[in-house]
Amino acid sequence: MSRIALTSGDVRRKDLRRRYVPIGSVIAACLLNLAPIVVSTPVVPDFAFMVLLAWRLLRPEMWSATTAIPLGLFNDLLVGHPIGQSVALWTTAFLLMDVIDSRVVWRDYWMDWLFASFFILAYTYGDWVIGRWMGSSADFGVLWPLIGASVLVYPVIARIVLVLDRWRLTR
Repeated sequence: MSRIALTSGDVRRKDLRRRYVPIGSVIAACLLNLAPIVVSTPVVPDFAFMVLLAWRLLRPEMWSATTAIPLGLFNDLLVGHPIGQSVALWTTAFLLMDVIDSRVVWRDYWMDWLFASFFILAYTYGDWVIGRWMGSSADFGVLWPLIGASVLVYPVIARIVLVLDRWRLTR
């Protein structure tokens, strides 16, 4: 027997899922930074930024640029970045994505991957610049494996976000 109308409990669960799954997935990706992964060179991508980027490219109408502020602050506090680093970089990325969305007539999978690659490169460069301001002496060439790994892992992250979005919108 199929139901024509949802019960009030079903409506509440559906509304909670629609509202909090994107935010919860970004927070869960931020929590991945707490995993005890030890590497000698930076090759572990910033999953929180990539999940945020995948949600923004998949559903541009869902979040405004101000949404990146509390999520970036949470990431800064959790990961140990200087306060405001993720806030500034994530908000700048959202604002640039708004400009791209207003200029580009259509997008497909390959263009999203190209835009994501650009934003991953720009975000990594921004991290490096802020690190230099904070006294780091690392060369930018050390970050190329990180950028390559992030660009290659992005389609997997985008697929996971797509599955989460389909689950979020199911009845």
